[in-house]
Amino acid sequence: MRTISTAAKVGFFAIVTTAAGAMIYRFVDKSSGSRDGYVVYALLKDAMGVAKNSQVRMAGIPVGTIESVRLDNGRARVDIRVNRDVALYDDASLSKVMSSLLGEYVVTLAPGTQGKRELRDGDEVHVVVDAPTTDQILKDVSDIAKDVQKVSRSLAETVGTNQGRDDIKAILTNLAQVTESLNQTVRENRESIRTTLANIENITTHSQPELVKILENVRVLTSDVRDMLAKPDAEGQNPGDIREIVGRVNNASKSLESALQNIDSVAGRLERGEGTLGKLTKDEHLINEVEGVAETVGDFVGGLNRLQTHVGLRSDYLFLTGSVKSYVELRLQPREDKYYLVEIVNDPRGLTRFEQVDVRTTNPNDPPAYREVRTVTTNSFRFSLQFAQNFGPFTGRFGIKESTGGTGLDLHLFQNRFELRQDLFGFGEVVLPRWRVSLGYEFVNRLWLMAGVDDMLSPDRRDYFVGMQLLFNDEDLKSVLPFAPSP
Repeated sequence: MRTISTAAKVGFFAIVTTAAGAMIYRFVDKSSGSRDGYVVYALLKDAMGVAKNSQVRMAGIPVGTIESVRLDNGRARVDIRVNRDVALYDDASLSKVMSSLLGEYVVTLAPGTQGKRELRDGDEVHVVVDAPTTDQILKDVSDIAKDVQKVSRSLAETVGTNQGRDDIKAILTNLAQVTESLNQTVRENRESIRTTLANIENITTHSQPELVKILENVRVLTSDVRDMLAKPDAEGQNPGDIREIVGRVNNASKSLESALQNIDSVAGRLERGEGTLGKLTKDEHLINEVEGVAETVGDFVGGLNRLQTHVGLRSDYLFLTGSVKSYVELRLQPREDKYYLVEIVNDPRGLTRFEQVDVRTTNPNDPPAYREVRTVTTNSFRFSLQFAQNFGPFTGRFGIKESTGGTGLDLHLFQNRFELRQDLFGFGEVVLPRWRVSLGYEFVNRLWLMAGVDDMLSPDRRDYFVGMQLLFNDEDLKSVLPFAPSP
């Protein structure tokens, strides 16, 4: 009885194992679910990484398999068996997307525009989007690593040595001593300096033209005296030269008298309110307007002096899509607690927009009037325009983020050298908004290391990235902003 039970157990185990193997084989077989579909093909320049019987995806969901990959007139022909319940239209597109850094690729399909002719068995997909190769991505990463290595080596050779640290410490000590000495000198002589500057300003403002004439006459007089003293005769001085000098002194006194008369005349005109300067001193309305213009100009110039223009250059490498995303940003910061952010982004996902087109046609094969809803994705730049306000260690941002409405919240720690940044945007592009979280650390002055997760709410579009950012304050840029063209 015991022998029979053991044999029965072995037989039952063999049956279960065989059934499980069949189920696993059917699950692993990627082509088992699409044998009853229809076949379309596309011509690619490079089919490296595309394997036969691999899955074909649409919006991250398997919709078919690759039947064959063969050469057709010097190009790679890829035959795809698509599930019967998936419709492709005449403007459908095919792209090859990198799935890992090992050179594996996944073929993805876009259905095209509803209302156009549906593709049938044996039709060609005409729109093919080429993807960057692994060699190109690795070369770009290698170039970036070489540049980072050069910067690190330069810093190590200067600041990283004992001599460099001692020199910086000595410079800071001397600068502190000089600053303290200057502050003490200014505090001790503040009243004298203020009085002297006020006197100089009064003299140069009210008597500058006449002082120029007086100084010119004094220069002529001293030149004549020098000539007289340089050429004495045997008895002492030449009477003729003395009379000439006296005559010139007389002329100088006449010029001085004429200048004083002119000053008296100008003062009288000012007192009576004649001329532009006279009106300026007597007309209260004109004085208020001039003061208002001066205050406006002063506020404008003061605002330009306080304005900080921060320029940021950033590149991120996206691991899952195997692409590079680049940013160029400009922060206009009029005060410490707020700034305006202008940003241009080169996103490998492109710019998606929705178009609704009403079509009237005389084609007998089409309805006389129908409506097309197009989803157009172009390789265009995205832009951001946001207002940011600081609240202690937090910074809130609101406005346009990558050509869609968006908001953000940043956290700054460790003297603003560590940053946790969150962005929520993309409302209307997809069902779920786009939530990006990134960490930044300024490991070298003006150079940041960035890492994070993009599109966290969407499992099919989620990606991870790492990148570098160069952020610096360009003092010369704010002097160009007043002359920049405006609408």
